[in-house]
Amino acid sequence: MGRPLAVTLYVRPGCTLCIEARAALDRISVRVPLTVTAVNIESDDALLRRFMFEIPAVEVEGTIVAVAPAREGPLEDALEAIHRQSA
Repeated sequence: MGRPLAVTLYVRPGCTLCIEARAALDRISVRVPLTVTAVNIESDDALLRRFMFEIPAVEVEGTIVAVAPAREGPLEDALEAIHRQSA
């Protein structure tokens, strides 16, 4: 199955779309090996400026692969493709 993808999920407290994106990543991780780290954009001014209007944002190994709204189907397709390429 290969090594898990390092996924960073940029979030903000109280963000419903962020909660939904995390749930989607949890479901996707059953089929695609992922290690997900959630990062609160309010903890860093640069992140807050960068993602204020685009959260949730999903980053895989340095590349943004999805921003709000992060739809589960396309997100899973992107993660599967990256995982295949890294295998």
